[in-house]
Amino acid sequence: MTERANSFLPTEQRLAVTCRRHPAFPREPAVLVRLVKHIYKRVHDDANALLKAWGINHPEYNLLMMLYGTEGYTLNPSQLAEAAGEKSANITRLTNELCDKGLIARTADEADRRKVTLTLTEAGVAMVESFLPDICALLDRQTAGLQPREVVQLEKLLKKFLDQLEQA
Repeated sequence: MTERANSFLPTEQRLAVTCRRHPAFPREPAVLVRLVKHIYKRVHDDANALLKAWGINHPEYNLLMMLYGTEGYTLNPSQLAEAAGEKSANITRLTNELCDKGLIARTADEADRRKVTLTLTEAGVAMVESFLPDICALLDRQTAGLQPREVVQLEKLLKKFLDQLEQA
């Protein structure tokens, strides 16, 4: 086992102590939830390190990618928050930063000025297309230890897990 693979060992040791102290503690669900947290942190840190060269961070990247993956490159703030899994207060801060960088444009609806649309600018599209090769390589490296069938299986299981969480 590599050093990186052992990074979860202290968490497993703490869970063993918790289970010994409280035998009814559900070890397996706790392991899954903690693994998701550890994976998220690692993915977030790796992306931040890569994206630093473009002057953006992982949350900003996520917003740019949600807009890039939308026909017309346009969403309203609520749609963007939902798509990116961000809270509305954080969307305001992040979109302000992206507007200041010239990567997205905020436009008020002519009929109702309270309605706002957020659109990826030409500079935003160009930036996304410039970092996509490096992002693709990062994603390939992050999943390199999994066989294609395992990737499909993991995706299915994670979607099932998410669906259950959303129903709870």
